[in-house]
Amino acid sequence: MKDLKLNKVVLAYSGGLDTSVMISWLKENYGCEVIAVAADVGQGSDLKGIEQKALSTGASKIFVEDLREEFASDFVFETLKAGAKYENQYLLGTAFARPIIARRMVEIAHEENADAIVHGCTGKGNDQVRFETSIRYFDPDIKIIAPWRYWDIKSREQEEEYAMKRNIPLSKKTGCQYSEDKNLWHISHEGLELESPSNAPNYDNFLEWIKKVEDSDDKAEYISIEFKDGVPISINEKELKSYEIIEKLNEIGGKHAIGIDDIIESRITGMKVRGVYENPAGAILYKAHDILESLTLDGDTLKFKQILSLRYAEEVYKGLWYSQLRKSLQEFVNYTQKRVSGVVKLKLYKGNIIPNGVDSKFSLFSQEFATFEEDHVYNQRDSEGFVNIFSLPIKIEAMKRKENKW
Repeated sequence: MKDLKLNKVVLAYSGGLDTSVMISWLKENYGCEVIAVAADVGQGSDLKGIEQKALSTGASKIFVEDLREEFASDFVFETLKAGAKYENQYLLGTAFARPIIARRMVEIAHEENADAIVHGCTGKGNDQVRFETSIRYFDPDIKIIAPWRYWDIKSREQEEEYAMKRNIPLSKKTGCQYSEDKNLWHISHEGLELESPSNAPNYDNFLEWIKKVEDSDDKAEYISIEFKDGVPISINEKELKSYEIIEKLNEIGGKHAIGIDDIIESRITGMKVRGVYENPAGAILYKAHDILESLTLDGDTLKFKQILSLRYAEEVYKGLWYSQLRKSLQEFVNYTQKRVSGVVKLKLYKGNIIPNGVDSKFSLFSQEFATFEEDHVYNQRDSEGFVNIFSLPIKIEAMKRKENKW
């Protein structure tokens, strides 16, 4: 790859050690202009001073793109409507952030007439697949450079040594530390004691949004969330933008120790890894959405949707957001959500999300039919014939077993 002739590249820039070093490495090895792109998908204070940092480390220009609302409405909430969890656990926080970042990078690369797009993903991780698959969707011909595949740097310590020799500013945290990814939806933590599944997480060292259960509020909090067509639109009767709903629920859930997920997952590259995720808003919204669907979807549709949600989650996890299959599944999901509207009430306390009532004009619940009291709409004698027909296959098998002495 070092034989490539490059005049200008666009770099996915986070301001961390990897991408800061990459600006210098790219200029040294290719003699090219480096344009940094920092996508704001809800990192908050992590983006503070990022413009000056990029320019001071050699970037010719930096774009800081506010993608929060689009990220929340067009990626996070689309996945929420699907009820998608990878391997029935992971809420896909990093996975669906990559496609929107990749798309904007291609747009900027075209605007700037860049020769290549550069990312800082390692050869072991999922993000290399997610970035490059999405980039290829928008531009199948543009060059993609992943320095971790080619440079001589093999460890964080070597990166820090490289940075110090070139006067590249280091963060206050140096040496061995957790690998983290942060956006509106979650914070992921990997590395150190978390690398071994047998170790208990040292929450005191890394939790940022969420209090430990023993430190959480001693008083329960009651909230209501309104959904329209499967999408949350208000909290406690106050309408908010999509990203504001997530931010607010992160704040509320964090106080009550809600949304800590300790997961072992199967990476795209074949290995299993362990990570701890903070996603208080995600935990609350998935629970509320499940409750509302249980009231408004018929049983067969709900069960079939639950099957497809696992496949949907795999597409997102593997970086196939723009695939025909994911888009087709989304059409099915969107149809199911046309009546998933209403208000869900929850009680939050010590890590628990407790249902506290649900109401919808599209409710399929009928108290007349479901009551244990006397009713005038259901003839219980009708059930005898139903049960006889329903149990017929089991009855026939039992008769044959007895007749043939199986």
